[in-house]
Amino acid sequence: MGATYLAFVGTLNREAPYFQGARGNGLAVFSFDEETLAINKLAEAPEIENPTFLSVNAAGTHVYANSEIFGWKEGLVTAFRFDRAAGRLDYINMQPSLGSITAHNTVSSDGSKLLVANYGMGEGGPDRSVVVYGIRADGGLTPPIGSIAQRGTGPDASRQERSHAHSVTQLLSGNLAVVADLGTDTLTTYRLDADGALTEVAKTGTAAGAGPRHVALHPNGRLLFLMNELNSTVASFGLDPQTGVLTPIDEQPAVPAQARASNHCADIQISPDGRFLYGSNRGHDSISVFAVDGETGTLSTVGFFPCGGATPRNLALTPSGRHVFSANQNADRISIFARDAETGTLTDTGKAIEIGTPMCVKFSVE
Repeated sequence: MGATYLAFVGTLNREAPYFQGARGNGLAVFSFDEETLAINKLAEAPEIENPTFLSVNAAGTHVYANSEIFGWKEGLVTAFRFDRAAGRLDYINMQPSLGSITAHNTVSSDGSKLLVANYGMGEGGPDRSVVVYGIRADGGLTPPIGSIAQRGTGPDASRQERSHAHSVTQLLSGNLAVVADLGTDTLTTYRLDADGALTEVAKTGTAAGAGPRHVALHPNGRLLFLMNELNSTVASFGLDPQTGVLTPIDEQPAVPAQARASNHCADIQISPDGRFLYGSNRGHDSISVFAVDGETGTLSTVGFFPCGGATPRNLALTPSGRHVFSANQNADRISIFARDAETGTLTDTGKAIEIGTPMCVKFSVE
């Protein structure tokens, strides 16, 4: 028998000039039966604006959603409690993000903190790149307890005119986190102290104009994989889990050569066994699959699979690794793929969650 999972989905419900429509209804929770592929909506919170990225605690009882609002000098981060028995998302509290275009967040491995990355546009306001919050006993967020601001530019004048922190990812060692900065072509490692303070300990440059966006960590703790938005590549790095120092290993195109000029990469995920990477391609509208050599960190292209819609912004693997969800933003559809654990290949099941402008999917065991 297959497991049943909770799928938490954020959708766009407020227009922004760099998105193509806002047809969503805020935050929603679905159950997904991995054996029958049955999907049921359990709860919804339409009152939250533009939850473009979210994280869920390990127990699946609390959700932390960013509100990305164009024109605001600060976004918002909102905490919800999910009551499974009542089928309800209950608002707890919200905090300002201390920066604009709030793009990414992650719950710390010990469940005590939330780390948030602000992409940042224009000037003014607090303009912090990464912000740390404490998580209270009731699941709510404390005011910010730590933050840093990154500075710099890249060679693409239209997209790299300033720092654009696009994600913050805690390393498996626990007290280190890596920030991917699309604007400066850097991966910066910070030590995360118990009090929330962030201290830079290492910085690694990527290819000029690459536009680092999201990262995935190998289960062995010694490899890191990067999705580059602007030059449509996937890169691998050796990772020293004690120091956070990254060493470049390999780089592969994320789409066929003829598609690179009109493509912008988005998300990257790794299979639970660490053997395969999955990346989303907006423009080519595909999911790229790579085989991973867990010893050397080198990558081999398995193939490119249609995403089942348009503009796949976010990917999510079920905890078992049997299925991949693709949040196809401009198709109003989250397509569901069966994954072959031996070959890494994907097969469209024909099943989907039909939902307006899906932006992010996160799983929890029900």
